[in-house]
Amino acid sequence: MPPEFAVPENSSNYVLRVFTLFHRFADRLALVRGDRKATYGELIADVLRIAAGLRDAGIRPGGKVLVMAANCFEAPALQLAAHLHGCRVLWSAPITSRREIDRFATLADADAFVYDPDGTGHLGRELAASLPPMPVFRIAELFGDGASYEIDAFVPAPDSVLQTSGTTGDPKLVHHTQAFYEQILELADAFVANGFPLLRHYSGSPLWLASGQITSFFNLFTGGVLFLTDTWSPDEFYRIVSTERITSTYVTPPMLYEVLDHPDGLDFDCSSLFMLNVGAGPATPARLRQGIARFGPVLRIVYGLSEAVVVTAQPGLTEDPLHPERLASAGTAYGDVELEIRDDDGKALSPGQTGEVWVRSNLTFAGYLGKPELTAETRVDGWLRTRDLGYVDEDGYLFLVDRVHDMIVTTRRNWAIFCRPIEDVLGSHPAVRTAAVIGVPDPVVGEAVHAFVVARTPITASELQDLVTTTLNEMWTPATIDFVDELPLTRIAKVDKVALRKLHAELHPEGLRV
Repeated sequence: MPPEFAVPENSSNYVLRVFTLFHRFADRLALVRGDRKATYGELIADVLRIAAGLRDAGIRPGGKVLVMAANCFEAPALQLAAHLHGCRVLWSAPITSRREIDRFATLADADAFVYDPDGTGHLGRELAASLPPMPVFRIAELFGDGASYEIDAFVPAPDSVLQTSGTTGDPKLVHHTQAFYEQILELADAFVANGFPLLRHYSGSPLWLASGQITSFFNLFTGGVLFLTDTWSPDEFYRIVSTERITSTYVTPPMLYEVLDHPDGLDFDCSSLFMLNVGAGPATPARLRQGIARFGPVLRIVYGLSEAVVVTAQPGLTEDPLHPERLASAGTAYGDVELEIRDDDGKALSPGQTGEVWVRSNLTFAGYLGKPELTAETRVDGWLRTRDLGYVDEDGYLFLVDRVHDMIVTTRRNWAIFCRPIEDVLGSHPAVRTAAVIGVPDPVVGEAVHAFVVARTPITASELQDLVTTTLNEMWTPATIDFVDELPLTRIAKVDKVALRKLHAELHPEGLRV
């Protein structure tokens, strides 16, 4: 039986609503990681025990708990316990540089440090030794007497600080308030009310990422089973999906390509999949067609960012003969999201016009920790400036064309070139496994289009240049192409365009190759 707990009247803490949900399906399996398993009743007990441990350690409601952990078994319970206690949880990523970790720790101004020794290696111990005097715990040491924990109705509203993926080269610390978790609860309620099947979600996204937060807690709030892992490979993907009858998982486009290219992929039964979420970057329509052919209409395109974790979605992806262009779309507004395309002056644009994507939602962040000026530039009158460029069609489908800082500005005909359409054309050639486009300095036109291509079979640069010229026009044609064995990826498997610019400088120290 799950532990009994008294729900105080007039409490606004979202964790008490979570407890009510968990108690309803207490005997169901909730968490799986390797050989470890926990039911929802056991998860409630763990939350209460960790909350008691925080209390016994002298952490008061309103305190700040710095956490360094991988995607460990105790992570969901740890966050729920700290939030139940009215604390701020600050998630430090163990895979970032030591400079970034130290910077985060300084900004955190924490009252306690908790780390997972198995998932952080020496970093957890080293950071613990370098911090100012404060309580330090391994996660397993925090479990107290849950029966003695009295839930306080009037603790401060809990919140979290997460890390961005560092795609632009400077990971930022993103502050999400209780409204973020309340909205995940609303989305979970709607999912269940619509009669969708209970999820068995395979997650390699840790809680220091916004994507890890929403995937983990959305699945738990719907009463599904959350399968946690710190590792990912196409071999493991097929093994776990087929043996555990996984219904939901999340991959980036490079991960999807690895799955599709696996030589033994067809030997595995993936018929259990209900949602194969693809996000953190654009996937080419050619590759999405392969995904539909392999898995059926289960691909779900998701567009979001750490500051607004889900902006649009396109579930049940198929190739609509009436709208074949929608394979290149990020989908329509998700949940409570309001979406506008605006010009440089902040004026809303009409369908079909390209501008910056602005969004408003309860999933939107509250600000960047330690960066008030950047927060003011990014959050304007309740709206988030995404710095992504795109347009919407008459039916509300969003089409992303570039990041603001990735747009290629050329003085030839005063033209702005976007990377996404070129990447889609290059990726449509059967000899191309994947491709990425950047702008590089050019003494004549300001910036020129340069492509990096990973080929699956031999092909020449001129053949690909002709393809782009024929499909788009010569303004969009890469001036130069480098063939590489693989594209560099960020920590969360996004194509790393910062690294590509460095690679171009290394390969072409003399400047643009002609």
